[in-house]
Amino acid sequence: MTTPREELERTLATAPFAEIYGFVLVSIDDDSCTLRIPFRSVLERPGGIIAGPVYMAAADVSMWLAIKARYGDESPLTSSMVTHFVSRGRRSDVLCRARIVRAGRRLIFGVAECSSDKGAVLSHHTVTYMRTENSRSLWSG
Repeated sequence: MTTPREELERTLATAPFAEIYGFVLVSIDDDSCTLRIPFRSVLERPGGIIAGPVYMAAADVSMWLAIKARYGDESPLTSSMVTHFVSRGRRSDVLCRARIVRAGRRLIFGVAECSSDKGAVLSHHTVTYMRTENSRSLWSG
């Protein structure tokens, strides 16, 4: 029997988009998930700054995994994300912690924060996921 952590790691290992970023599952709790994206020069934009989409992907995927960890193998969809770039990252791993703030019947609200491997805050995100028809019927109990 596999643990929830093993299931999430398998999800990351088999998701085609995950290969681009090299996500590593750092921790998973009841309402949060932390991922690490190891630094690679391919993630930089011209000027040696880590590209903004790296932070956005980290926030989205860490929230998605936090939801999957709490509610099981469902398929919620990203509805919206508001991103604030706080500081620029250079030649650093990116750590992103996402936390479920509230889960309603149709929407799940969360926040995520990306930081450098030295602890500097790089970005802040508010994320909303929409429950699909299949997941709503299972979660409405």
